[in-house]
Amino acid sequence: MDIAEVTKRSGLRASTLRYYEEKGLIHSVGKPGERRRFAPGVLDQLALIALGQSAGFSLDDIRAMFLPSGEPSIDRQLLSAKADELDAMVKRLKAMSNGLRHAAACPAESHAQCPSFQRLLKAAATGALERQQKLAKPVTGLRRKAA
Repeated sequence: MDIAEVTKRSGLRASTLRYYEEKGLIHSVGKPGERRRFAPGVLDQLALIALGQSAGFSLDDIRAMFLPSGEPSIDRQLLSAKADELDAMVKRLKAMSNGLRHAAACPAESHAQCPSFQRLLKAAATGALERQQKLAKPVTGLRRKAA
């Protein structure tokens, strides 16, 4: 199927498809210099790319989820680690939501006088500090081994 059909069926721009091809996420099957053509399975690959991105995986992580043939080969440990990361994020966001709801309905005259709001501020400051420390350290995440 040519690039116009893939853009129509996937809803992605041609520039996005070319970028994904450049990053090694998808592969065209036509000859160089001709209009790009893709195997029908590219739509499944694009769906997996979209799912991976929505889960927070980097394009490099997603590329490692495909064999050179384009078939998926997903590291279950990587999925489990990402699920743990998302669970922790949900927990932090829920705590933040609860704190904000409390602050909105708090009977204290000032948020500065509200112990719950002060705990929320402290947690936010601690989280910001932890994120800065993580950015300063080299990342050693789970990656698929090169075959």
